[in-house]
Amino acid sequence: MVKQQLLLVVGWHQRNVELLAQFLNKEGYRTLQVMDLEAIDQALASQPDLGLVLIDIAGGDEGIWKYCDKLRVRKIPFLIFAPKQSASMEQESVSRGARAVLVKSLVMKKLISIIQSLLD
Repeated sequence: MVKQQLLLVVGWHQRNVELLAQFLNKEGYRTLQVMDLEAIDQALASQPDLGLVLIDIAGGDEGIWKYCDKLRVRKIPFLIFAPKQSASMEQESVSRGARAVLVKSLVMKKLISIIQSLLD
């Protein structure tokens, strides 16, 4: 059974975005992949069933925080994936509204558990 809410997968490395989306699709989630900041705006405007945003910040720039603020204001939950542990990045992410910061490499069972808890 396909879950109804759409998951937006954001990242700057195409292969990482594709792999995460493929995994989530196999788990029954619908996904939309975006690889630039403007595409996030387009998704926010055109996808009323957006349930969760997954943001891989590796390779991105400081502009992502503006979009995190937009998600927080719209009450759309989001997760941040970070390439390494960083207290300052984690603090910034949480202050912008991230529900969790996960350090890669991801434990997929844990990820699915977090996604399910946020969408329920």
